Amino acid sequence: SDPDLGELTLSLCYLPNAKRVTVTIVKASALKPMDITGKSDPYVKVILLIHGKKIRKKKTSVQPNTLNPTYNESLEFDVSIESLEDADLIFKVIDYDRVGANELIGCVGIGAHFDGINYDHWYQMLEHPRVPITESYNLRETIPIITCSSPRTTHKIITPNNI
Repeated sequence: SDPDLGELTLSLCYLPNAKRVTVTIVKASALKPMDITGKSDPYVKVILLIHGKKIRKKKTSVQPNTLNPTYNESLEFDVSIESLEDADLIFKVIDYDRVGANELIGCVGIGAHFDGINYDHWYQMLEHPRVPITESYNLRETIPIITCSSPRTTHKIITPNNI
């Protein structure tokens, strides 16, 4: 299991007429400290994938010197209704560093190619358009590799030849 990296709270809302997913980064809490000061300067980067390909990325502001940042920032992504069945969002909580490289604190993946709550949240959003659906996630060190064919829609046909 992953070390305790912290938690990310976010809401998803789909607007069918605008063909837009609104992602609201609410807050993060109990983040792993990355700086010598015992704090971090966290921001959240959100990446939209369709068919496993990066389509767009956006990010929040940096919250300086905190392990419990509050953002309440909304990021909008244009996603056609057809693409929703094959879309994923990757959330990376990153420690901003003025000198040197920014460091990844932890990440979360949500969407069609995940399972458990990471899949359910996406489908709750699709089933309840125009309603923000909020969920909290434990941050992970890595995200499982996303395959382009969703296991939920592709079934291998078993014939006597390939058993």
